[in-house]
Amino acid sequence: MIRILIVEDEPPISGLIRMNLNRNGYECDVAFDGEQAADKIEQNRYDLILLDIMLPKINGYELIDYIRPLEIPVIFITAKNDLQDRVKGLKLGAEDYIVKPFEIIELLARVEVVLRRYKKTNTVINIEDVSIDTEARRVTKNGVPVDLTIKEYDLLLLLVRNPGIALFRETLFERVWGYDYIGETRTLDSHVQRLRRKLGWEDKIKTVYKIGYRLDLKNGNGQKS
Repeated sequence: MIRILIVEDEPPISGLIRMNLNRNGYECDVAFDGEQAADKIEQNRYDLILLDIMLPKINGYELIDYIRPLEIPVIFITAKNDLQDRVKGLKLGAEDYIVKPFEIIELLARVEVVLRRYKKTNTVINIEDVSIDTEARRVTKNGVPVDLTIKEYDLLLLLVRNPGIALFRETLFERVWGYDYIGETRTLDSHVQRLRRKLGWEDKIKTVYKIGYRLDLKNGNGQKS
């Protein structure tokens, strides 16, 4: 299980981040100041730290000096958006730098990239009777292989990595097809229809009116291993 420490002094923000990371199969701890974060890092093993800069007691710049020898990757999450601040954060050893406010889908993508860089990603995603092996790009349902096209697989992976989030058509086109959304809906809709049919997920891949699609797991829990 991938374990992430969220160091953020604003409870609504840390709660939102934690909820979405939990939905994606990550185990999370939360610290609300730099001193509490240092104690948690000393007592536990973490695969990634999401670190605010403007923290009580010990700020993020000071805390990363403590983290660096432990070789735990850090992503700064901060309202400080000046170029000088971003450069300073990266030079201090952060793997990435995200400026508030941010979209959750962007945060999840950046977390995935950093974990993959450190070879700490979860390689198997299990959702009820469907299993996705992300290394082999193989999907099974009740142990039986499901034959998906490349685009169907990429679409499935994007949905399962963002459960409960309404994904805009523009986002789906950009992330799966690699080009901007130009108002054409038939390509995306036909892929979603085939994916629903092949997985028996007619009740899970929901159409969100005038937005796009959402993976709804209210009738089941996703789990990564």
